[in-house]
Amino acid sequence: MDARSGFIVVLCLMGFTCAVPVKYIDCGSASGKVTMVDISPCDSQPCKLHRGQSSSVNVTFTSDVESQTSTAVVHGIIAGLPVPFAIPNADGCKSGIQCPIHKPQVYHYATELPVKSEYPTIKLVVEWELKDDKKNDLFCVKFPVQIV
Repeated sequence: MDARSGFIVVLCLMGFTCAVPVKYIDCGSASGKVTMVDISPCDSQPCKLHRGQSSSVNVTFTSDVESQTSTAVVHGIIAGLPVPFAIPNADGCKSGIQCPIHKPQVYHYATELPVKSEYPTIKLVVEWELKDDKKNDLFCVKFPVQIV
């Protein structure tokens, strides 16, 4: 295989391994601005979350405030009702963010979303909030998922 053919093969393989950008709705990011949401694995939308496995959730945002802490709150919206989702670590300062948080710095929040085996197969909307030390949302995003 010549160098050009090898380069084309590598580019094609990279295209297959990249996740589809996740479409999200900002649901009230009062203290920051979201620039990207990435879920892995997610090759189509709604993202399919497999029972008994974990998915990576990454949110890139810019803070508009100073904050000593950050706390994640996650809900599944099922039939219009918010149902709390347990995450392994709600402390955003231990999820890729170096605290204290400063404005107007860009941050990359990264954590795992475990999908318990006992969860039903269902389509729902996930609401993910990261709160500052005054309980205002550094970010709030909603995105559709399907538990399979």
